[in-house]
Amino acid sequence: MTGFARREQSGSWGALTWELRTVNHRYLELSCRLPEELRAAEGEFRQMVAAVVRRGKVDCTLNFRAAAEAAGQIEINRALVEKLLTRARELANLAGESAPINPLDLLRWPGVVQDQGRDVTPLLTAAQSALGDALDSLTEARAREGERIREMLLQRCDLLLKLVAAVIERLPEVRTRIRARLMERIAQLGVEPDAERLEQELAIIAQKMDVDEELDRLRSHVTEVRKALDGAEPAGRRLDFLMQELNREANTLSSKSQDAETTRAAVDMKVTIEQMREQVQNVE
Repeated sequence: MTGFARREQSGSWGALTWELRTVNHRYLELSCRLPEELRAAEGEFRQMVAAVVRRGKVDCTLNFRAAAEAAGQIEINRALVEKLLTRARELANLAGESAPINPLDLLRWPGVVQDQGRDVTPLLTAAQSALGDALDSLTEARAREGERIREMLLQRCDLLLKLVAAVIERLPEVRTRIRARLMERIAQLGVEPDAERLEQELAIIAQKMDVDEELDRLRSHVTEVRKALDGAEPAGRRLDFLMQELNREANTLSSKSQDAETTRAAVDMKVTIEQMREQVQNVE
């Protein structure tokens, strides 16, 4: 389910900003971008997000701007720098070339610059608090979208039941027409049918075109969809399964149809179910 939230906190240590973005996804997929100062807390941040978001692709970004007065004392690892310079000169001699060594390149080497004085505890506490606020905001945004999706799915459920009712209402007429068509063909042959054999053939035809079970299952699945939408637990995966079952029954109804109106109703059902399936992908 799509959603966005942004929360900022500031203090003597500087300012940090959380940005959370979610889009639909079949499973939960978390991506975290954190400043170096808080990278060790990634596992804890992931647990906080996973406790709130059960399904979807979630991008979590934490930006941090340190206050100038809060910056710790920056020190250079002289021993490491001397080793790097020695190795750089050795490589230059082996290559037979002499090139100036850029001090900025040395500063970028891991471990050369050491921050000795910053206490990240207040920063971590603030980041946890801001993430909690951002998750609350994200939950509210997703809940609003979820309610819109729920209303749309319920409307499609009502439409499916109307289509099922129309097919059920038409079944007696369809059966009568099939019997009349068979009798007409026999009359054209100019033979007197065996009454018992005729009833057997009619029973076989009726069995092949019987769609009562498909219609009952369609109504049953719609009931389960409504229950899932009204439940308190995440329903996305269950709704995925129900969409497959609805589509299977609509396909069977279409394949058994002996009537143009019934076929048209089955096609309308499949279109409606596909519309529902697309929206269900956004449901947690």
